[in-house]
Amino acid sequence: MERGLQIEVESMKCHVCGGTMTPVRSDMPFKLDQTRIVIIRDLPVFQCSQCDEHLFEDAVMQKIEATLKKADSGAELEVVRYAA
Repeated sequence: MERGLQIEVESMKCHVCGGTMTPVRSDMPFKLDQTRIVIIRDLPVFQCSQCDEHLFEDAVMQKIEATLKKADSGAELEVVRYAA
């Protein structure tokens, strides 16, 4: 990890509780409407060590949005793996 990025990651604070945001991989559900949920597995997120609030980097959010647009409109529950 580059030094500048490491300092930035170490200094990230949660906007909810002020806790430290840590980079982790996690499975996240996204509710598309009343009957459809997509779970994206192995997402890179920043998660608060105190309150579990999470943040996505902009590039990750763009990939999430693209994945959700391609979701099967006939499926009530779909599970997909995040592709970097």
